[in-house]
Amino acid sequence: MTNKKGRTGAVRKKGLGKGVGSGGQGRQALEGRGPTPKAVDREYHPAAKAKAARERYEAAKARHQRGGAGSGGGQGQSKRKTDESELVTGRNAVLEALRTKIPATTLYIAARIEMDDRMREIMRIATNRGVAVLEVMRQELDRMTDRDTVHQGVVLKVPPMEYAHPMDLLEEVLDRGETPLFVALDGVTDPRNLGAIIRSVAAFGGQGVIVPQRRTASLNSAAWKTSAGAAARIPVARASNLTQTIKELKKQGLFVVGLDGDGDVSLPGLDLAGRPLVIVVGSEGKGLSRLVTETCDAIVSIPISAATESLNAGIAASVALYEVSKLRAAEAAASE
Repeated sequence: MTNKKGRTGAVRKKGLGKGVGSGGQGRQALEGRGPTPKAVDREYHPAAKAKAARERYEAAKARHQRGGAGSGGGQGQSKRKTDESELVTGRNAVLEALRTKIPATTLYIAARIEMDDRMREIMRIATNRGVAVLEVMRQELDRMTDRDTVHQGVVLKVPPMEYAHPMDLLEEVLDRGETPLFVALDGVTDPRNLGAIIRSVAAFGGQGVIVPQRRTASLNSAAWKTSAGAAARIPVARASNLTQTIKELKKQGLFVVGLDGDGDVSLPGLDLAGRPLVIVVGSEGKGLSRLVTETCDAIVSIPISAATESLNAGIAASVALYEVSKLRAAEAAASE
């Protein structure tokens, strides 16, 4: 019978322990180095390089905002960021701004531009007023303006818009012996709507537009162009708090009506049309805010077809201003 104790493989070991002669080095190598680092934490990974590039970009923007070193590079972009001037684009808007003697600093004309009566008058007024006239390539005008702006080969640089105070605006209108007609914007953020409303105010005998300090469109080049130059004639007042400003105007004897599709008063034949009036226009999506709605004397609706859901802010303001203008003209004719 074979003696199994002499066979090496017949001996069962009770523990693994360390390998004989290896000092346990092989087992330690199998333990690994822990979890794999994230891609952004690996120095030579593309994600890590992209992260570092973003950090450098943010640091550069912070230096530029502080006016530190490095802001001189990229001359064109630096001027666009730090210059607070507005750009008026389009031949009609530029011509109207020059006619009304809006202070302008520079007139940019595209090279080889087609000259018409408007362009000749623009050149004449700018030259007589001493405005610097620069001829640039059309690509330069494209770079100066927004992507969707049609500049028609002419751009006028004007100083930043100075907003009036609502109470000062009211005082000027009363001093002229006129019946106040203002439009206040509640949450209208599209500058093209602002420009269209300014144009309608000018067309239908209004004297000014009131905008809140926050969450509103600014009077930029898009608003100037949409107003077709009416922004040069119609003052825009800025209210730090629209609700409080409306309350102050009511104390001065003005009536405030808000436009809303669910209003309980119909616009045609509005009884308050002949009174000192403020028409409040809300945003297209949310309409009038709750506080403004509660402050208005009346909520007026514009009758429209059932197939049409609503009107945008610019069109609604135009319809309301036209109706008020028509009713005031009828009252004036009847009193003669």
